Amino acid sequence: MSTGTPTTRATLEVLVPGPVTTVQDLGRPGLAQLGVGTSGACDPGALRLANRLVGNTEESAGLELTLGGLVGRFTAPCWVALTGAGCEAHAGERAMPFSLPYRVTAGTVLRIGTPAEGIRSYLAVRGGIDVPAVLGSRSTDLLTGIGPDPIRAGTILPIGNETSGDVAGVDVVPVSQLPAQPVLEIQPGPRSSWFADDTLQTLAEADYRVSPDSNRIGIRLSGPPVRRIRSDELPSEGLVTGAIQVPPSGQPLIFLADHPVTGGYPVVAVVRDRSLPLLAQLRPGQRLRFRLT
Repeated sequence: MSTGTPTTRATLEVLVPGPVTTVQDLGRPGLAQLGVGTSGACDPGALRLANRLVGNTEESAGLELTLGGLVGRFTAPCWVALTGAGCEAHAGERAMPFSLPYRVTAGTVLRIGTPAEGIRSYLAVRGGIDVPAVLGSRSTDLLTGIGPDPIRAGTILPIGNETSGDVAGVDVVPVSQLPAQPVLEIQPGPRSSWFADDTLQTLAEADYRVSPDSNRIGIRLSGPPVRRIRSDELPSEGLVTGAIQVPPSGQPLIFLADHPVTGGYPVVAVVRDRSLPLLAQLRPGQRLRFRLT
């Protein structure tokens, strides 16, 4: 029988959650036939990088911060890394580097600012955010409510031990600057025939702006309406991340990580995988264009 003093588990106490902060990993792939979407990080590449920097497995859960704003206190020494949309951060009185591993001490208060460009930043902690998994993932799905609740002030997040190796010994990680007007590469969608022959080319020549009515489910655009040439009803069919659906208003809607698994409006085009990281970082009011490839 052990007579030692029990070890207190490391936690992150959230003092200020920021606009929208959720726990995310790489999601729940392969459950669409059960009506469960993949969810997971909107910018999975940024989460993978943060996890690699602190020595976690790539599948470890971290925090996805929308427009930053998180303030939290660590109860034990931890390695942390911040990636995605670049923003200033301070651990206590010291500036914390971006896209590099950083050691915080017990009692350190971490303050994360608002990104100057982009919208989603990712905070990884060595060991991972160890909330209970639901259907094999710790991701918060804002559409279905599956997974942990969005982070609130007072939330206590346990830190686990999901590590895969040593903390990365790096001096600098190149970070791509987000363009002022991103260009998303698209390919024809499964229902492009429901639109005029020149619709995709017209879409590629138009300027659109991200609507404030956007979230992890999808990005609504404002700009030249896309008009259908068929008015009959479309039975619900499967959706993927990056699908560009056209509702009756004609204003395109691009689906993100928490999109529904089916939809009943025609999909005119789909954003190519290589443009999905740009899609994940679009912020309200930002202009964008499409390029047909």
